[in-house]
Amino acid sequence: PLDVLKVAYSLEQGLCEFYVTMGQEAKHEKVKGLFAKLSDIEVKHQLSIYLAYNDISDENLSQDDFEKMIETKALEGGLSAREYLDLFHPDLDNAIEVISLAMSIEAQALDLYQRVALKVENSASKNMINKIANEEKEHLKGLGELMDSL
Repeated sequence: PLDVLKVAYSLEQGLCEFYVTMGQEAKHEKVKGLFAKLSDIEVKHQLSIYLAYNDISDENLSQDDFEKMIETKALEGGLSAREYLDLFHPDLDNAIEVISLAMSIEAQALDLYQRVALKVENSASKNMINKIANEEKEHLKGLGELMDSL
């Protein structure tokens, strides 16, 4: 499960950086605020993954040391920020399009984690992956509620 947590952390880190970058590119304050909120969600998810890593490993790493072990910074679906923008062409000043893009990325992450869980035989690893998948479901629920509030 340790390698899975490293990959999960990397994916969440990539999405957080994507949201920060898009927040800087957006022109309207409401959309900038939405990107900030989405990046904050990913930071919290990163923290839970880091804490889970320390809980099940023999190491007691600082978060900085843990991050140094993380190599790839990709989005949750495995695409770069530029590839997502080129694929979806979202209007970064339209809150509904921003939320829709975020939901698409989170749904891909959920799908990825669920497919990995089906292939993993180690029960501890499977439980950890399912926990991360359930957190992605919560992200989707939160994004749906945010969409409904607009």
